[in-house]
Amino acid sequence: MSITSRLVSRWMHLPPAQTRDIVVTRDIQIPMPDGAILLADHYASRNGIRQPTILFRSPYGRRGFFGAFSARSYVERGFQVLVQSCRGTAGSGGEFRFARNEHDDGLATIEWIKHQDWFSGELAMVGASYLGFVQWAVAADAGPELKALVPQITTADFNHFRYQGGSYTLESSLGWSTMMASYASSGLGMNMLLGMWGRSRRLEKAYKHLPLNEADRIINGRSTKLYQSVLEHGPDDDYWKPVDFSARVNEVTIPIYLMGGWYDLFLDWQLKDYQALRAAGRNPYLLIGPWVHGDFSSGPIMTRETLTWLQAHLKGNTSKLRETPVRLFVMGANQWRNFSDWPPPAQNERWYLQPGGALAPTLPPASEPDHYRYDPSDPTPAVGGNSLGSRKHMGAKDNRKLEARTDVLVYTSPVIDHDVEVIGPVTAELYVRSSLQHTDFFARLCVVEPSGKSINLCPVVRFRKQMGAYVSRSTSGPPPTASVVASGFASRSPVAHIPALFAIQVPGSHSPQQRNCKSLNSVCIMIRSILRLFYFR
Repeated sequence: MSITSRLVSRWMHLPPAQTRDIVVTRDIQIPMPDGAILLADHYASRNGIRQPTILFRSPYGRRGFFGAFSARSYVERGFQVLVQSCRGTAGSGGEFRFARNEHDDGLATIEWIKHQDWFSGELAMVGASYLGFVQWAVAADAGPELKALVPQITTADFNHFRYQGGSYTLESSLGWSTMMASYASSGLGMNMLLGMWGRSRRLEKAYKHLPLNEADRIINGRSTKLYQSVLEHGPDDDYWKPVDFSARVNEVTIPIYLMGGWYDLFLDWQLKDYQALRAAGRNPYLLIGPWVHGDFSSGPIMTRETLTWLQAHLKGNTSKLRETPVRLFVMGANQWRNFSDWPPPAQNERWYLQPGGALAPTLPPASEPDHYRYDPSDPTPAVGGNSLGSRKHMGAKDNRKLEARTDVLVYTSPVIDHDVEVIGPVTAELYVRSSLQHTDFFARLCVVEPSGKSINLCPVVRFRKQMGAYVSRSTSGPPPTASVVASGFASRSPVAHIPALFAIQVPGSHSPQQRNCKSLNSVCIMIRSILRLFYFR
């Protein structure tokens, strides 16, 4: 393992290791108050010195990635690590119930750690996605021993992220829920990897299937409890209160470092967590890179930044901790920049949709509305963006094929003759009329390169309901971005960096990321709609 460890350290450009001699204790049994036994692996230096402890709580298993990639990287640099499998996963007892047991189980685990001979009195929690949510679940109640948190690509609200802009995100819900139903109890190991090809093909088929309440059976051959629960209970149903800790973010006083990606599905909610902490008088750190969810390339910088944070708050070594708390990767310029807060000071600028598919900072002249016809049997496809699923549906993509569809309206600025920097939230405001009562609207800001390639920067999604013969105003956002648009580029709307194209998608779907159907008992009724977009001065 020493060779693997050295290779990982070199790839991530980590500080020199203090030791390579590590003792691993497997399958430690940790009792929960209700009698369930959760399993954990403990990593520590063989020298026996009591170092600060880092707790990872994971539903994905304890071996492989955590051993070679995460746990050893921290133990070699002056910490000890406990990797625990969440309830009902990878051999731990009880039933895995999405995000519902992490508060009580997390607190019970911390209490158990406090009574171990190897515990030094200093504890931190680290981890991404679900491993970040488990930190929020205990953050307000954990006690003084928990001295630092590093939640990465995650949020305290594990409910509303499935409704990007208010629209149900099919891809994020269907793929993950069926994966966990198949593999959680044994851990996401070799069996999952061997089945990925067949599973990917079934997923693509399931995304297009109606009614939606049968889609999980196409993947797993059986109904999936979590997926069905999402269809049965709306985002504001009390059913989801146990998985949403956003109301308690302002109670968290532990030093916390939030890390995310510009194309991560949790980003909007993660920034809400950041702003809630700031409103409560806290001083969190924030890092946002050019990443999608689970982007392997984010590992090196996130690990280095985490080590710096833990050295500062568990060992008192602040020598490498930067003074400015916010660090953003500015796309286009392809450089990291430090800021004192999010969003940074900026000058707001309004751009208007124009007749003939133009986009300009001037008010439009009087004109007839633009319109398109949406056919749910041929849903508007998702091209890139902030989602969870197949890589071909995530991140920055060329939107030209999407923009050529008849159910997508595209508005493009003239070529920009000077560099433009866009850092902060982006909001879209539409005046629309639809032939259906329930309609989804998508506005996307893109940067158009001299070659004609149109690259999405940030998606704007808004779910509108109870429309009809009247004109409705719809405001959506604010999806964030940080990018520089160079001279010679253009601005367009579906998604944005700044030289971008403004392609406005006003379909009833953005498949497979979003699906919107007038539903009765989750049975989708397909009705074609006609939409008109008006220019208001």
